[in-house]
Amino acid sequence: MTTSDAISLFLKDEAATIRLGEDLALALKAGDCLALSGDLGAGKSSLARAILRAMADDEGLEVPSPTFTLVQSYDLRIAVSHFDLYRLGDPAELTELGFDEALQNGICLVEWPEMAESELPAERITLTLAHEGSGRRATIEAAGAQNTRIRRVLAIREFLDTAGYPTAKRRFLTGDASLRAYEAIYPKAGNQRIILMDWPPLAEGPPVLDGKPYPKVAHLAENAYPFVAIADTLRKDGFAAPEVYKVDYDQGILLIEDLGSDGVLDAHGQPVIERYRESVACLARLHALKFPQDISVGKGHVHHIPDFGRTAMKMEVRLVLDWHLPWKRQGAPATDAERADYLAIWDALIDELATAEKNLLLRDFHSPNIIWRPHAKGVERIGLIDFQDAMIGPTAYDLASIVQDARVTIEPDLFRQLMDDYLGLRRAQGGFDEAGFMKAWAIMSAQRNCKLAGLWVRLLQRDGKPGYLKHMPRTLAYLNVALEHETLAPLRDWCARAGIGQSES
Repeated sequence: MTTSDAISLFLKDEAATIRLGEDLALALKAGDCLALSGDLGAGKSSLARAILRAMADDEGLEVPSPTFTLVQSYDLRIAVSHFDLYRLGDPAELTELGFDEALQNGICLVEWPEMAESELPAERITLTLAHEGSGRRATIEAAGAQNTRIRRVLAIREFLDTAGYPTAKRRFLTGDASLRAYEAIYPKAGNQRIILMDWPPLAEGPPVLDGKPYPKVAHLAENAYPFVAIADTLRKDGFAAPEVYKVDYDQGILLIEDLGSDGVLDAHGQPVIERYRESVACLARLHALKFPQDISVGKGHVHHIPDFGRTAMKMEVRLVLDWHLPWKRQGAPATDAERADYLAIWDALIDELATAEKNLLLRDFHSPNIIWRPHAKGVERIGLIDFQDAMIGPTAYDLASIVQDARVTIEPDLFRQLMDDYLGLRRAQGGFDEAGFMKAWAIMSAQRNCKLAGLWVRLLQRDGKPGYLKHMPRTLAYLNVALEHETLAPLRDWCARAGIGQSES
């Protein structure tokens, strides 16, 4: 790879061309135009075919040449339209082929882009293939975010090379609301997959409190050290956290154990009761252990698990003021009096947590982050992932996360069953302050749901992710449950005055 803006790669054989196609399939996003240039036989169709098969996760996908039809469309993870413009009579005909619409809704792969140079978007990825010895030379030119994405997937390929997997097959696995993405890695044909976590360095963003950006105030992990430290410690305590095989801390790339693909929801997206009950049993066991706050990890690094203290809690509940209320009121912000009253209420509620049980809280212990492992035994039936933002704080927070799952509705009967299971297990352990725990549970439930009520709006308005808004009615219903506790009476009254309740849409 060169150090200039252009990326130059030598592809020694057809297998290398296919690997480049797999890499590019992970870099391309909706709105990207990839212009493939090169002489006849240079490998344009081979590369396009590799991209399409990787995106379909189907090595046998039929990919006919669009030489005569000019365009062939594929309904994949991201819609892809494959154009071959060799026989295009006039560049203006590209519009008639539906190019603009295809680009708006997905990815366009364009062979022979020279035939319609004037009609293609200026911000496109240009990939030129040329014969070189017994192989090919690929030269890629792209700008801005497109260049960054391509360089990132190629850096991951280099990481796999150094990890001993130079020919590993890569497939998109999932992404989340953060910057992290995950790939399924198949080292050899027929081998069990391993997981690659793609975690580029987190941009700090503007200061939001005391001169600090949101990630620092909210104690969001900024690198891979917390994940590795907590994973190793959980495993030593007998929990099913993924083993970390190899990690590049500087680049934020990790190869980790695949705990499985089964979750705690059924095929219709509904809770599987047994799996949720096992999850709260796992949580009860975790809360009974004393988790270290300082963990050695890597070479000479110590990860200090941050405290979930007043500043972080109030930063999160402010999302109601900063995002939820303006959204509900069609742009009208919270008044100064509303802000002052709300934050004073939270100061008092946080004071109530002074004597609450505190230990490791995983932070997002709910359906997207729980793996069901039916062949394991005991707590190892519950696979734990996505715990890099863990803190030391009221243990009740994690119980609220699972019995009021943000992504799926927990009906009242199941909610009561899960609460009874957890409380019964904790009573059996001895020395458990149930009344104090339940007060902390109500406070942490309200804290989490106030955060989420604002977060869903922020994801919509700031990040362009409207899909999360569907969780709003559930979040507000959960909040109402927490507000039933007598300690929450001041917050309940404030929410009533502000018009925040489960009747919102």
